Amino acid sequence: MLTVGRVAKQTGLSPKAVRLYEANGLIDPPERTPAGYRTYAENTLPELHFIRQAQTLGLSLKEIKRILDLQRQGQQPCELVTSLLDEHLTEIDRRIADLQALRETLQTARDRADQAAGRGEAGVICHIIESAPSPSA
Repeated sequence: MLTVGRVAKQTGLSPKAVRLYEANGLIDPPERTPAGYRTYAENTLPELHFIRQAQTLGLSLKEIKRILDLQRQGQQPCELVTSLLDEHLTEIDRRIADLQALRETLQTARDRADQAAGRGEAGVICHIIESAPSPSA
């Protein structure tokens, strides 16, 4: 049996993270010593490694729990994982498009500021912001 500190050290997690995963149902509740200390079985380590790896892929704890629940029910969760990764890729693509649009808006504002400064124009507060193009809806 392993203490929360040893489990944390072996998985690269903090003891707080291990307890959080327990509280959220990602891992089974550990046995308790008479003094109330948590003791984990060795088979908890692969689950914790999986959770950590899934988080590095951007999956939320809720999503990871869904994956683990399917696996615990004897089902293969890879189809769910593929679907979740596709959703994350779509969201990343949307964010990239939003950032590219923001970059274009900022570049236009910067270019207009240079032009206004070259003409000696002043703004009420700051001509850079006042002359910036409005973001498209």
